[in-house]
Amino acid sequence: MELILDPHSTALVLIDLQHGITMRETAPHAAADVVARAAQLAATVRGKGGTVIYVRVLGSEFLQLPTDVSFPRPSGPMPPNVFEIVPESGIQPTDIVVTKRQWGAFYGTDLEQHLRRRRIQTIILGGIATHIGVESTARAAFDQGFELVFAEDAMTSLSAEVHAFPVAHVFPRMGRVRSTAQIIAALQ
Repeated sequence: MELILDPHSTALVLIDLQHGITMRETAPHAAADVVARAAQLAATVRGKGGTVIYVRVLGSEFLQLPTDVSFPRPSGPMPPNVFEIVPESGIQPTDIVVTKRQWGAFYGTDLEQHLRRRRIQTIILGGIATHIGVESTARAAFDQGFELVFAEDAMTSLSAEVHAFPVAHVFPRMGRVRSTAQIIAALQ
C-alpha cells in the first residue's frame, strides 16, 4: 500500500530521546542511529509544515508498583541532564515538548490537546523503547482514532527480539510500518 502523508495533518511524535535513555545499549538499532533518523524525520516534517513533538519521561516520578520483573537500570552514574532531550535529535525551540510520568505519552499529559488543536489526523511514531513508550503511546493513539505510521528504523529497544515482536505482530494491526526513508518520501 502506497503511503502518502499530508504534513499539515501529520505529527511526528518522538518518545524518550533523552540523555538518560539514549545512553543505554539498544538493539536492533543503536540509539545514536535512532536519534539521527529521528532528526531527519523532524527536519522533514517541520520543513513541510508539520508538527514535531518530543516526549520525555520524568522517571524519578514513576509510581513504583510491585512487579515480577524490574526494569533494568543503567550501571554507573546518570548524567546530570538525564531528563533533557538530546540535541542530536534535532529538537528546535518551535517544537512541542510533552512530559510524561508513565510509559505512554497520552495519560496525564497534554499530548492529545496539542494534536486535536492542530487538527492532526496522522501520527508518525519513533523513539526508545519500541515495546514500552512507543507501543504504549501507539495503543492509546489507536484507541483515540489517530492514523499511525511507525518509523521502524527510528525506534529501538533493549533487545532485537523485544523490538521485533511489536513491529511484526502489533504495529501492522494498528497502522503502517515503514522506514525513515519511506516516510520522508511520503510527506507531500
